[in-house]
Amino acid sequence: MSQLNSQPTQSLSRRKLFAGASVVGAVAAVATVVPAIRQTEPTATASAKAPAKGGGYSLTEHVKLYYKTTLV
Repeated sequence: MSQLNSQPTQSLSRRKLFAGASVVGAVAAVATVVPAIRQTEPTATASAKAPAKGGGYSLTEHVKLYYKTTLV
């Protein structure tokens, strides 16, 4: 009987199982998002000028991107 108890048993509790699964899920989510962040285009520069009289419509890259997203 003493030999049976001499070996420590390693049991996997539910708490450890769910903690491990959460960590794996978080790492997978981050690994999915990181390449998308690196591939985005740089933001608009300050070289875009406002209309001379302070108003009006200007077709900028931002507006063109918006129109592309509204296409069905």
